[in-house]
Amino acid sequence: MKKFGVVGGVVSVLLGGLWLLQGVGAVHVRPILCFADCAALQGTSLTWAIVGACLVATGFVVLVFSLRRRARR
Repeated sequence: MKKFGVVGGVVSVLLGGLWLLQGVGAVHVRPILCFADCAALQGTSLTWAIVGACLVATGFVVLVFSLRRRARR
């Protein structure tokens, strides 16, 4: 169970970081798989920057608690 916390935390930090960078306009990634109207994100997006920052923070907290719990035992 501890390994899932570490893996989930790392994935959340990386994915949230990508969304944050896309939201502030620092990274531009073309859509890979589209199900509906497939349009690339143009310019900055406050929504994706906030969602990315929240996911990074959540992933970091999960990662810290998972590593902290593992170090105690």
